[in-house]
Amino acid sequence: MLKHIPNVLTIVRFLLIPFILLYIFTGNYILAFIFFTISGLTDIADGFIARKFNFISNFGKLMDPLADKLTQIFTLTSLVICNIIPIWILIIVLLKEFIMIVGASFLYGKDVVVYSKWYGKLSTVLFYLAIVFSLLLKQYSLTGLWSQIDFIIYCFALIATVFALVMYIKDLYSKGFIDKQDLKKEVTVDKKEKKKK
Repeated sequence: MLKHIPNVLTIVRFLLIPFILLYIFTGNYILAFIFFTISGLTDIADGFIARKFNFISNFGKLMDPLADKLTQIFTLTSLVICNIIPIWILIIVLLKEFIMIVGASFLYGKDVVVYSKWYGKLSTVLFYLAIVFSLLLKQYSLTGLWSQIDFIIYCFALIATVFALVMYIKDLYSKGFIDKQDLKKEVTVDKKEKKKK
C-alpha cells in the first residue's frame, strides 16, 4: 500500500489544477498561491518518497512530469489570459512541449519510457518560483524592482526549458533511440533501384 503513495500524490497534483485556475480567474491570488504551493510540495514529496524507499514505477515516471507540465501550462495560460505575464513566455513553453510530444510519438513502440531528469526538474522549479512571484506581486500590487526580478526568473526558466529540450534529444540520440541509420534507409533503397535500371 505504501508504495502507491508517490502515485497518489501525483494524482492529487492533477486534482489541484482546477482550483489553482479558479482562484486566478476570480482574482483570489492568495488562495491560488496556497494551492499552487501545495502542488509544488506534493511534487517534492512524491519524488523524495519514491527515491528514498525505491517506490519508482513507470506510472510515476510518466505521470509525474505530466502533472508538472499540465500544472505549469494551465497556470501560465491563466496568467496570460489575466494579462499578468506576456504571451510569448507561454508560446515558448508550448513550442518546447510540442517538440517533446512529437519526439514521444517518434519513440512510440520502441519500449522507451522518457522520465524527468534534473534539467527538466530545474526548469519546473524555476517556473514554479516565477509563478509564485507573479501571484504575490499581483495580490499586493507590487511593481518596479519586484517585477523585474520576476521577469528575470521567467527568463532563466525559459533558458532552462530550452536546455532541457536539447539535453533530452542528446540523451536519446546517445542511447541509440534516435537511430541515424533510419534516415539512410530510403536513400540506400533508391540507389539499389537505380543500379538495377
